[in-house]
Amino acid sequence: MPSPSVVYEDEDVLVLDKPAGEFVSTGRGKRKASLTLMDRWRATHGEGVSNAHRLDAEVSGVVVCARNKIALDRLTGQFQSKSVKRTHGALVIVSTLEEARRICLVEPSSAPIPADEFSIGFALGPDQHDADRMHVYRRKGGRPALSRFRVLERFGRYAWVEAIPETSREHQLQAHLASVGFPVLGDAVYGLPDQRLMLSELKRGYKGRATERPLLDRLALHLHEVTLKHPASGETLTFTSDWPKEFEIALRNLRKFARS
Repeated sequence: MPSPSVVYEDEDVLVLDKPAGEFVSTGRGKRKASLTLMDRWRATHGEGVSNAHRLDAEVSGVVVCARNKIALDRLTGQFQSKSVKRTHGALVIVSTLEEARRICLVEPSSAPIPADEFSIGFALGPDQHDADRMHVYRRKGGRPALSRFRVLERFGRYAWVEAIPETSREHQLQAHLASVGFPVLGDAVYGLPDQRLMLSELKRGYKGRATERPLLDRLALHLHEVTLKHPASGETLTFTSDWPKEFEIALRNLRKFARS
């Protein structure tokens, strides 16, 4: 796997751009990583760097790290106090009624996402029957979790959504979106793994079906931007990870062929 690119660094802070499919640190459940992002970085750049927050293995984007103990304490304190803003982009599937009944907790609607802005506050906790999943609690149980969403663009069957987690639970955004019938595209754990975004689905008269591949063949969730205070200076900083190329290709085709 290629080395992560450096977004920002100084004597206290290191910010990396993580590719999808790599654990930041030791994972939970059956798919524990033998070599993590932190392992690889320390092997080539030395000890002393620690991640200040979680980013699920399947999600790409910004990872904030500390270079010393004082910086780590101050950065993790910001994440724990919910003062850090993390802005993700997610391409979600607007489920049919039949699909939604298979994956979600509440009585679903067959209509598109009804509001431009919405929040989901179901609690989350490890699933007792599947070590790779988090269980979504509709009533009692789990740990509090809150996610806020804003619909940026609608494409009929799909929607491009801004997602901001207020808490830091594993798989929080994926589980929350699936729980109300709007799973992230490419989510094999909580969503509709058989649903693929194909150009032939969007473009009339497409002739390349025999060799066609999905426009986006991964979890369509990316941590685009993180805003926090520098652990030493207190200055407010914003770190940004560019949208992956496959996201840009998928959105370009959706905008061209699938406008609602």
